[in-house]
Amino acid sequence: MALAARIASAAVVLALLAASPAQADPLVRPPSLDTPPEGYRLTGNQAIAIADRAPKAIEQKRKHPGVYANVFERSGLSSWQVSYFTRDSPAKEVAQVYVSDDSGQVTEAWTGPQVAWTMARGYPGAFGRKVNSPWVWITLTVLFIAPFVDPRRPLRIRHLDLAVLMAFGISVAFFNDANIDASVPIVYPLLAYVLARTLWIGLRRNRRADPLRLLVPASWLAIALLFLVGFRIGLNVVNSNVIDVGYAGVIGADRLTHGDKLWGTFPADNEHGDTYGPVNYAAYVPFELAFPWHGKWNDLPAAHAAAIAFDLLCLGLLFLIGRRMRGPTLGIALAYAWAANPFTLYAMNCNVNDALVGALVLAAILAAASPVRRGALIALAGMAKFAPLGLAPLFATYTRRGAVRFAIGFGLALVPSAIIILAYGGVHDFYDRTIAFQGSRGSPFSIWGLYGWTAPQAVVQGAAVALAVAVAFLPRRRDLVGLAALSTAVLIALQLGITHWFYLYLVWFLGPLSIALLGDAEPEDRREPSSYEEELGRLTAPAVAWR
Repeated sequence: MALAARIASAAVVLALLAASPAQADPLVRPPSLDTPPEGYRLTGNQAIAIADRAPKAIEQKRKHPGVYANVFERSGLSSWQVSYFTRDSPAKEVAQVYVSDDSGQVTEAWTGPQVAWTMARGYPGAFGRKVNSPWVWITLTVLFIAPFVDPRRPLRIRHLDLAVLMAFGISVAFFNDANIDASVPIVYPLLAYVLARTLWIGLRRNRRADPLRLLVPASWLAIALLFLVGFRIGLNVVNSNVIDVGYAGVIGADRLTHGDKLWGTFPADNEHGDTYGPVNYAAYVPFELAFPWHGKWNDLPAAHAAAIAFDLLCLGLLFLIGRRMRGPTLGIALAYAWAANPFTLYAMNCNVNDALVGALVLAAILAAASPVRRGALIALAGMAKFAPLGLAPLFATYTRRGAVRFAIGFGLALVPSAIIILAYGGVHDFYDRTIAFQGSRGSPFSIWGLYGWTAPQAVVQGAAVALAVAVAFLPRRRDLVGLAALSTAVLIALQLGITHWFYLYLVWFLGPLSIALLGDAEPEDRREPSSYEEELGRLTAPAVAWR
C-alpha cells in the first residue's frame, strides 16, 4: 500500500508543476542593535521592543516558550522586519512583524503559513491588479452567465453549472482578504462538482438533445466579444503585473537564445523559476526576442505579450472547435465564454503561462481526428507544464486503431524536448529542479498542505492516476464533447491531489469545460464512427448549422 501511494504521488507530481512563492523584500541585518542604521530613526532593539507588543507576537511567545527575535532592515522601505524563531533544531519562524521606522507603529503581523508565504497575505493587486476590483469581477460574472440563461427553464442543470463556475470567485474574495482558512476549503466541493458533472457528460452514451438557447442573438455576442477582447488587452497593458511564473518564462527564453544552461542557474529573485518543462521556455522565445530581457524583474513586456498571445490563441481555438461542431454560432458562444470569464482574465493579468497549457490541450481537441497530430500536441502540452501527460491514455484511444499513430506523434514531439533538456542542463538537473523540487515542497493552498492530511492525499492521488488510465477503456462518448468533458475530468482529478493548487490552474481546463457544457447537444449523425477514416471525414466535412 505504501509503495502504491508513493507511485501515485510521483505520478501526480510528474503531472503538475506550479508557481513559486512571490518575490521577497531585500533584508539586511543591522550592523548594531543599539545604533540606528544610516537613514533610519529607530535602533534594532527599539524595533524589537515595538514588535514585542504586537498581539500576534505575544501569542506566539506564549505558545512557544523561549522564542527569540531577529531584526532586519527592509532595504529601501524605511521599515523593519522582526522575525520570531523557536529554539528547535532546525529553528522555525513562527511570527513576522513589520515596524514602520517613521511612525514607530506595527504595520503588519503574520503567523502560521502566512509567515513563509507572502502570496497568502492578501496584498492588494498582488495577482492581476485591477481584475480583482469588484466592479470588474462582478460585471464579468454577470456577462459570463447572462447570455446562457434560459428563463423558460430556470431549473436547467446548465444554470447550476455556470453558477458553480462563478462560485470560485467567492474563494478568491477570501484569498484577497488573507483568509486562506476559508478560501482553500471552498475550492474542493466546487472542483468535485465539476469533476462529477464532466464524468457524467463524458461517460453518458445514451443521451437526449439539450441544445443551448442563447438569451440574445449570436450577433450581439460577436459584438460583445470584440469589446471584451479590446478591454482585456487594454487592461493587461495599463494595469496588470507579471508574477514569478511569467518572469520565469522570460528568463528561460533568454537562456535558450543565448545558449546558457537553463535548469539550476536562475537568478536569486526567481530561484525556482526553472521548474517547468522545455516547451514552456521555448514558447517565450519569440516574445523575448521582440522584447529582450535586461536582467531585472521590471515590467517585462515579453511576458505581457506572451500572456496576451496565449489568451487569444485559446479564444481562437474555441471558435474553431465550436464552428466545426455546430457552426459559427457555437464558435462565437465558446469564444465569448472564454472572454467573459473572470478567471481567464485573472490569469492573463498575472501574465502567466497557464493559458499556454490550455491552448495546447484545445489544439489537441481540434486535431482529434488525427492520432499523430493529437499525440504530438499532448506531448508538447505535457512538456510545458506536466499535467497534460495524464491525458495521454484518453487521447490515444479516441479513435479506433489510432493508438499506434498517437504514440508515433507523441514520441516525435518529445524529441526536441529531450534535446533541449540534454543541451541546457542534463537529465539530472532537469529532474532535480522540476519533479524533485515539486515533490518535496509544501504549500498552504490545498487542504493537504493546510491541514497536513498526507494519508487522504495519497488516496486521492492514486484515484486520479487510476481515472486517467481508466477513461481509455471505459465506454464513453465518441465525439468532441465527450473528449472535452473527460479531458476536464482528468485534469481536475489530478489537481485535486496536489499540494500546491492555485486559481490560475482553472485555465487549464476552462476551454474543454466550456465545450462540454455549451456543446452538449445531439450530433447530426448519431451513429458512432467505426474507423479513423470515417471520423476524419466527419470532422472535416462542412459545418452544419447549429440548431
